[in-house]
Amino acid sequence: MKTLIHPTAVIHPKSELHHTVQVGAYAVIGAHVKVGPETIIGAHAVLEGPCEIGAQNQIFTGAAIGMEPQDLKFVGEPTWVKIGDNNLIREYVTINRATGAGEATVIGDGNLLMAYVHVAHNCVIEDQVVIANSVALAGHVHIESRARLSGVLGVHQFVRIGRHAMVGGMARIDRDVAPYMLVEGNPARVRTLNLVGLKRSGMDSADLLALKKAFRILYRSDLSFKDALEKLELLGDSEQLQHLRRFLLLSQMPGRRGLIPGKGKKGTSDES
Repeated sequence: MKTLIHPTAVIHPKSELHHTVQVGAYAVIGAHVKVGPETIIGAHAVLEGPCEIGAQNQIFTGAAIGMEPQDLKFVGEPTWVKIGDNNLIREYVTINRATGAGEATVIGDGNLLMAYVHVAHNCVIEDQVVIANSVALAGHVHIESRARLSGVLGVHQFVRIGRHAMVGGMARIDRDVAPYMLVEGNPARVRTLNLVGLKRSGMDSADLLALKKAFRILYRSDLSFKDALEKLELLGDSEQLQHLRRFLLLSQMPGRRGLIPGKGKKGTSDES
């Protein structure tokens, strides 16, 4: 039977690779790396442990996963990278382990990380996220499911980007991006609802209409944060509106960075 591991690959004896894993030329897999079924590891990729990678992922040429975090607080404590299933991790992506004993940098299922994306320590990327080329995520960034990040942008540490949000290219994201919104520009501002993404997701017309009203309350009015939340309560109790309200409240908690503001008018999102 033809081997799935190229003879030039270097595989540590303490790694655990499912027998269906393919490993390309000159790849290096260190100790305490676990790789699930039908995952493909490209040429010159480097995987260091502790690191767990699920099934049916494709890791392309030169990716570096599980390296020590670029964080002066890190002193060698045991930390992880944990990656789910069905992810595409393109050329020269870097994914660092976490800082803090027992902590993990986590990537869920069905994500696409394009070439030269950097995922720093303690980041969380949920499911079905698309991150375009040369995006840099600082430490402790959290990206919710189905968000879209365009190319060549930077995200400040501890920022959260909401589900179904769309972020335009070459932006500087230094505060939280509310779910379902489209953010672009420099300085970055909420421009409109992410209508294209929401329609593609199959959202029904009633939920879409409610989010349009929520956008106008948040970004096209002069309401205070408290008054805006009260008005959002009147729009209904759909799952989308509940999530939006939870996200907004979280953005105002001590230690958070607040919200990216709207365009051209001071509204609730300017409070940070």
